[in-house]
Amino acid sequence: MGGVAHHHLNLLLLPHPAKLKPPTSSSTRTAARRGALCCSLSTDGQPAAAPTMTVSITGATGFVGRRLVQKLLSEDHKVCVLTRSASKATSVFPASTCPGITIAEQGDWDKCIQGSTAVVNLAGMPISTRWSPEIKREIKESRINVTSKVVNYINNARADARPSVFVSATAIGFYGTSEISSFDESSPSGNDYLAEVCREWEARAWQVNQEDVRLVLLRIGVVLGKDGGALAKMIPLFMMFAGGPLGTGRQWFSWIHLDDLVDLIYESLKNPAYKGVINGTAPNPVRLSEMCERLGRVVGRPSWLPVPEFALKAVLGEGASVVLEGQKVLPAKAKQLGFSYRYPYVQDALRAIARDL
Repeated sequence: MGGVAHHHLNLLLLPHPAKLKPPTSSSTRTAARRGALCCSLSTDGQPAAAPTMTVSITGATGFVGRRLVQKLLSEDHKVCVLTRSASKATSVFPASTCPGITIAEQGDWDKCIQGSTAVVNLAGMPISTRWSPEIKREIKESRINVTSKVVNYINNARADARPSVFVSATAIGFYGTSEISSFDESSPSGNDYLAEVCREWEARAWQVNQEDVRLVLLRIGVVLGKDGGALAKMIPLFMMFAGGPLGTGRQWFSWIHLDDLVDLIYESLKNPAYKGVINGTAPNPVRLSEMCERLGRVVGRPSWLPVPEFALKAVLGEGASVVLEGQKVLPAKAKQLGFSYRYPYVQDALRAIARDL
């Protein structure tokens, strides 16, 4: 969840349309696309360097987006940040430290998308916040409107300039909540507010032209990292209440470490076997009581006094349902594809995060 749950490069402001380079020919573009998705051998029998991708990203200034940009730049790919605010994007990715980034405000998104190998859609207002009717509307519309806009730009691009991959974030809220059921990519949708948001969000992404574009829908769990997402809000509460479980503690907590999620997005960009719905969760979900006990150990707090529901609701309002009502979601597709997790167990993920606190 885009912001679900929830540096650094010299930037070029997008050139005037008249100064944009002319597009490559269809045959050149097709060859370049194929090259971006497979590793060939050089003439001396050694693997050739992976072709450079140009990736346009919505939500790039968010918790997940910042780390994804970092990863792409470290692998020598180019990034186009699709933003509503060039000034915000420039402050997150300052020119002094960030070469290789193009910042595009909404009027220039189509030009960036047409020049890209791939598009990653991470935009959306964070859901771990107090919900009011206005906020709930914004949570839904921020996801649906941006996804519709991106899909339209992809579909309206000339065939020889169309990105070949579209990775669009959605969330495990699609499945609804349950203390007893488990869910994988084949499970039906739930019937609560977040399930409705996810269904409409995904429906827009499915409208992309799939004859030319490989679509990956990542249903993302609770992303664990020190700089954002639910954990950043949970840790202070946790410390205040001596580190006990949140609410009953029996609810399921389907999580993923930020680095694993970024690796999963990166693999989805490069690997043509990644297609359709993929759950962005770790292979070992836990009951929230276990998560809190593990967190208590790594931050050196006892875990005997529960964090009461009223305290969570005071901070998160109706948005507290994200952690008070969980679901057990299994990444069947990622495991089938052989994706390798750095942090398959929550204690390892929390230990890694605590080292940086």
